[in-house]
Amino acid sequence: MSHYDMIVVGAGPAGLSAAVQAASHGLRVAVFDENARPGGQLFKQIHKFFGSKEHMAKTRGFNIGTALLQEARDTGVTVVLDAVAVGLYPNREVVVRAGGAVRHYKADAVVVAAGASENTVAFEGWTLPGVMGAGAAQTMMNINRVRPGKRVLMLGSGNVGLVVGFQLLQAGCELVAVADAAPRIGGYGVHAAKLARCGVPFYLSHTILRAEGTGRVTGVVISELDAQWRPKSGSEKHFDADTICLAVGLSPMNQLLRMAGCAVRENGDVLCYPFGETSVSGIYAAGDAAGIEEASSAMIGGRLAAIGAAHRLGYLDAQTLAAEQARLEGMLQSLRQGMFAPQNRGKAAQSTDEGCPLSSSLLGQGYLRDDEIANYPGCKQAKGVHPVIECTQNIPCNPCQDVCPKGCIRVGANIVALPVVDKTATCTGCGLCVAACPGQAVFLVDEDAEPGFALVTLPYEFLPIPKAGDKGTALGRGGQPVCPAEVVRCKSASAYDRTSLLTIRVPKEMGMRARFWKGGAA
Repeated sequence: MSHYDMIVVGAGPAGLSAAVQAASHGLRVAVFDENARPGGQLFKQIHKFFGSKEHMAKTRGFNIGTALLQEARDTGVTVVLDAVAVGLYPNREVVVRAGGAVRHYKADAVVVAAGASENTVAFEGWTLPGVMGAGAAQTMMNINRVRPGKRVLMLGSGNVGLVVGFQLLQAGCELVAVADAAPRIGGYGVHAAKLARCGVPFYLSHTILRAEGTGRVTGVVISELDAQWRPKSGSEKHFDADTICLAVGLSPMNQLLRMAGCAVRENGDVLCYPFGETSVSGIYAAGDAAGIEEASSAMIGGRLAAIGAAHRLGYLDAQTLAAEQARLEGMLQSLRQGMFAPQNRGKAAQSTDEGCPLSSSLLGQGYLRDDEIANYPGCKQAKGVHPVIECTQNIPCNPCQDVCPKGCIRVGANIVALPVVDKTATCTGCGLCVAACPGQAVFLVDEDAEPGFALVTLPYEFLPIPKAGDKGTALGRGGQPVCPAEVVRCKSASAYDRTSLLTIRVPKEMGMRARFWKGGAA
């Protein structure tokens, strides 16, 4: 029976982070993962992360995955793929099936970072080909380079549904609608706004009645829900669609922890103490296996588990442990603030921490109305080129502040504060803030660029990339055509990390309204 100081189950963000951290303290570490490729969800995540510099904000998930894999190689971590952990016992014995054989391993510490599974809902026709989890669709697109379908309906308006919905558009699919049984959009407003300005409609307080088709999905019918969550008769809406994506939540993959006898809470989550240690000594939970959060939080959780185990096994002294714990928990706490913090789930905030009213249109339709823009400190008009930051919720993110070379944008020490444009600073129009924003919520506007015309620079992540002189239509925040628009330039640079800066010319009065560009006539 092979022995390691630490065995990690799962080579995703939490598992790799735990392995790298433990190995850096001298532990001999092995990671087992059932997939053919390590990295877990990271290589599916082509979007940029939120948070701050210490959380690797404005970095795309697959780049974070690549960096973690390199760290694992550099620190001597053993990564075994196509290896399914089928057993975990209280004496920290792990049973792994790989290569047609079953082997037993022993460790002084075990970290279970097995991730989460997608939830589903049952409706008439839900077993038809074409009904899939949003995560499965993301795997098809971003790992296998296969479009899940041509016309897709998304059920679920949390961050998973919104992010995958935008990636469906990037892959060339048509997203016919986003439906959700809840009365408010559940994910970040900036994610919803990306879809809305592309013309995607939202249907809240709606659910799927049935999928249509024989042998495969050919259509879907949704219905509005009443106050008792029952379908309203006569409210049915039909969509031609060949794919239905379900983004209705995740459940921790904690079966191994249960097998080992780890205590669970009333809600079914495994009970975790400091450093993610379970009720069984030497067995830790990290990432989504310990509780559903974002990947940034999972990576920190993995590192916390690693330092806890390293101290327990004598590789880390108490003073160093305390310092590392304070640093990592500080990073984690900064992500657990604002209206989307775990302690605020299910609460319906009415205003931001600064007292700005939350937009009912954003929560219900996915976009800010033109008459609401002035309510927020980042959305003020000014002379000359200036940033307009349509980030109107307290979410943990501050790359716009960090990248601005002139200090035009202020968030402050609290990363969930709304961005503020400093009118005393001079914007040079470099566009770094536009490219860095993970929510694609920053625009550059110059109403004084030319007589009678304004220039609007917006983030653009679609192919083909427009060329100077291309004629098209400017779309408003809700996806409605607002005016003709001509492409002035489209800049791509390594500093922009695959986000192009598309500058369009529009009538001066449309400078604060034009937020997307579509080629061709309206």
